[in-house]
Amino acid sequence: MIRVQREGFDIGREIAALTVGNPRIGGIASFVGLVRDLGGLRSMTLEHYPGMTERQLARIDAEAHRRWPLEASLIVHRYGRLEPGEPIVLTITASAHRQTAFDSCNFLMDWLKTEAPFWKREEAASGEHWVAAHADDDAARDRWQETG
Repeated sequence: MIRVQREGFDIGREIAALTVGNPRIGGIASFVGLVRDLGGLRSMTLEHYPGMTERQLARIDAEAHRRWPLEASLIVHRYGRLEPGEPIVLTITASAHRQTAFDSCNFLMDWLKTEAPFWKREEAASGEHWVAAHADDDAARDRWQETG
């Protein structure tokens, strides 16, 4: 399941809704990304193209389901103006086994960081700037590349 939304989310409710009535689930892994302030950040604004963003997130989610036997998954990504400490993204994966849940959740975040079409602008006391891609994020994504 994919959601791109302005409003926040409740992690406990999201896990409960995702897993209710499925006794095959033996492991759930989740990740919540927060806006962090490493020195003077006032806010971060996330922009996206509706429709295109959801399609790309669905492709990433489908790839996780192709690679692992998941019972359920969820990606919630926020957009708009967010302040330090607010949640940006939630990924949840559920499967029969914990390692599958761990690996697939990690995969979702590594691919979201580089493949999801969001643009981030930070506002700080020193001014505003667009957040550039990081080589570390590319390296994290690349570790999941399948070989021939």
